[in-house]
Amino acid sequence: MQAKSPSPASSRNAQDAPQELRRALAQFATGVTIVTTRAADGTPVGMTANSFASVSLDPPLVLWSLSRSAASFEAFRTARGFRVHVLAADQLELAKRFATRGADKFALGHWQHVGGQPPQLQGCVAWFECATRSQHDEGDHVIFVGRIESLGAPGGVPLIFHDSRYVTDLAEAPLPKSMLNTPWR
Repeated sequence: MQAKSPSPASSRNAQDAPQELRRALAQFATGVTIVTTRAADGTPVGMTANSFASVSLDPPLVLWSLSRSAASFEAFRTARGFRVHVLAADQLELAKRFATRGADKFALGHWQHVGGQPPQLQGCVAWFECATRSQHDEGDHVIFVGRIESLGAPGGVPLIFHDSRYVTDLAEAPLPKSMLNTPWR
């Protein structure tokens, strides 16, 4: 099924059509993450995010963004680091819980709490423990860039977010043989 290209007449200015902008952005499929940290008083804090992306391999950097209106904003803004958990398809309920304001977020899932480190979720397909490197104010969000200090990648079927819906069933196609000898495989 091929997507139709918009005619120039159907194009809209993003400033004038926020709902259309939201719908267009929702067409980009992403993974789903839970980002955790600790508040200044040591309380675990976390939220669901799909704005996660790699920045650099050398040095190892990732980024994600957070709305200034998020309940967890101050905790992340002042934290020295954070942990990003790439969720597995069977962690849908966790994704929903961490996306809900006021929920007892750490009541579900298997969490490791080690000292003052950000909580560590078990069963995710990958995780990245990061030291906050920089923060960038952009629009109604802040972009957090973190230097990866440690990571794990047990793999598995990831949870996907597309068109404002979670996707748990995937049809995968193998890479062409010419790509199988790449350094990351």
